[in-house]
Amino acid sequence: MKISCLSLYLLSTMCWLYLTPTTGNKIFQFGPCMISMNINEIRASFTAIKATIVSIAPYTISLKPADRCCVIHHLLRFYVDKVFKHCETEDSHVNRKISSIANSFLSIKKKFRQCVPFRSFQIAVIIYQIFLSIYFQLNTASAAMKSLGELDILLDWMEKAH
Repeated sequence: MKISCLSLYLLSTMCWLYLTPTTGNKIFQFGPCMISMNINEIRASFTAIKATIVSIAPYTISLKPADRCCVIHHLLRFYVDKVFKHCETEDSHVNRKISSIANSFLSIKKKFRQCVPFRSFQIAVIIYQIFLSIYFQLNTASAAMKSLGELDILLDWMEKAH
């Protein structure tokens, strides 16, 4: 009897330890899988390195100002022409926000056209073509939503590039 009580106690203690999150951890259930993780720590770590990653991206390291202008113009056009048109959700609030961002990008794109006699610089065109080739490997809706999810990276790069 003592052995079975001790076994039951150990088993319940192990289950309690397994199911109780440690500091900052949460239990996430994905179907039958239960995983304990600290999502905030992961997010904070990513946030800490994202700025560095954006600033050392191989395609942006040594861009001249004219090339930066050209790349940004191409990317704005890309988002207006390809991404925002295919980002539609069932949530009307989200759709309005996407539309608002699209209108802002359209306005910025028009201002770019007015301020620079636009010509494509070789390196900028190559960067844009690489970007497009990656985009077109996915289906249109998935690629658009992925690009929308990565919009913060573009905005961070634009802030650093100015």
